Amino acid sequence: PTGTPRPGEIWWADVPYADGSGSKVRPCLVLRADDQSAEVLKITSQDKSGRDDHVRIPTGDWDPDADRDSWLDLAEPRPVPVATFSRRAGSCDPELWRQVRRLHGRRSPA
Repeated sequence: PTGTPRPGEIWWADVPYADGSGSKVRPCLVLRADDQSAEVLKITSQDKSGRDDHVRIPTGDWDPDADRDSWLDLAEPRPVPVATFSRRAGSCDPELWRQVRRLHGRRSPA
């Protein structure tokens, strides 16, 4: 990747499916990262408005081609090798990042 993923950033990466059957290149929010791997929350364009484990995430700042907001899956942080990150898309909205940090016990990036 160009640069190193940092907490609070949104990146495109090859994120594995929960069942281990494969993976998909998708946007994700970085919770933590080191030189080798990162823990991420996946972002989906499918409407998850009826679910408590997803929150709306505005796409305007990081995906100008999107015609609607996306949904951040709060329930299942996934480990992803840094080598599978392709490009930085942007940063998470500060208020949403505060909510995510509270939920997942993460500290603000330095």
